Amino acid sequence: MSSHSIQRRSTTGVTVGNIQIGGGAPVVVQSMTNTDTADVAGSVKQVLELFRTGSELVRLTVDKEEAARAIPEIRNKLEQQGFNVPLVGDFHFNGHKLLEKYPDCAEALAKYRINPGNVGKGSKRDPQFAQMIEFACRYHKPVRIGVNWGSLDEAVLTRLMDENRALPNPRDLVEVQQDAVITSAIESAEKAMELGLAKDQIILSCKMSGVQELIAVYQSLAARCDYALHLGLTEAGMGSKGIVASTAALAVLLQQGIGDTIRISLTPDPGGARTQEVIVAQQILQTMGLRSFTPMVISCPGCGRTTSDYFQTLAQQIQAYLQDKMPEWRGKYKGVEDMHVAVMGCVVNGPGESKNANLGISLPGTGESPVAPVYEDGEKTVTLKGDNIAAEFQAIVERYVENHYAPKDGV
Repeated sequence: MSSHSIQRRSTTGVTVGNIQIGGGAPVVVQSMTNTDTADVAGSVKQVLELFRTGSELVRLTVDKEEAARAIPEIRNKLEQQGFNVPLVGDFHFNGHKLLEKYPDCAEALAKYRINPGNVGKGSKRDPQFAQMIEFACRYHKPVRIGVNWGSLDEAVLTRLMDENRALPNPRDLVEVQQDAVITSAIESAEKAMELGLAKDQIILSCKMSGVQELIAVYQSLAARCDYALHLGLTEAGMGSKGIVASTAALAVLLQQGIGDTIRISLTPDPGGARTQEVIVAQQILQTMGLRSFTPMVISCPGCGRTTSDYFQTLAQQIQAYLQDKMPEWRGKYKGVEDMHVAVMGCVVNGPGESKNANLGISLPGTGESPVAPVYEDGEKTVTLKGDNIAAEFQAIVERYVENHYAPKDGV
């Protein structure tokens, strides 16, 4: 489905640094570091890795005084290297104290993330929440009010459960808990507005760890308010499980026009790259036709006609080549991220898919003639042979980009 047929739900736009969320803007990709924020060099390195991969906002934990002191230094080092990355401060439990004690931290952040379930217990909850909102107003910062299933405001949950018990036909406990998540977010947003925060400075999230629960909660949340919404399946998990679960949940909501910014909360493999969550978020949006980030490689899964792994190796090489070249091309050419490249494995679908792509190569299957026809915009232009097909095809891709995409201004 094309991006033009899915209408963004939130009409309220929130500006975070140089990025707009909601209000008709494209869905924004964000991520979060897992470094110790007090480790300035390590945090700067990971922020840049995430940003260069395509994270448009990067969130950092601000959990202690050392972290709060580090935020302005991280901000300055990024700017010294020429990178204007909107940084988001993730606050729990002691955010009101840190923002008060470290005004440079409060100023350096582009957005605050507040969890209503963790701002304070009992009589401390409301005044400490108010204090954080007052800092946001003072420094003109937007706020994400992020409710999590695992740290739900107990006062809200208790109130709704008491009300439910008094009903002639009480609702299911899970339904009450889901309602409590939504109610906590909306009531906190309304309280923030009473304290002076504008509607276009508020983003809401209601994160769950179950796919069906997340879909149900966001559908209800979207029906009950018009704040910009942040989507994410919290504690999604590792590897394919985390990717599949996040995709299953977010794709349903995005297809319904729900969600203005997303994060994929993957547990990295030991020693694995944090950037995987950014790539997955981009791929969800791009495969749904909502945004374009990098040229798409279309490749077949293989079958008994492709007993050789040659086409698999070439598809992998082409994908890696496009990813490596994309930072350079993105800065030089307009629209190159919309390019489609087909790398196919035999005569059954190879020529057809190749003709439908901007560029395509149809490799020989088992028993077929050892030649690889290349198609450009539906027309066969050359047939490659021999041992250098990969390098020759990459050179064709390079020439195609240079000849078909206009240079950006100033390049």
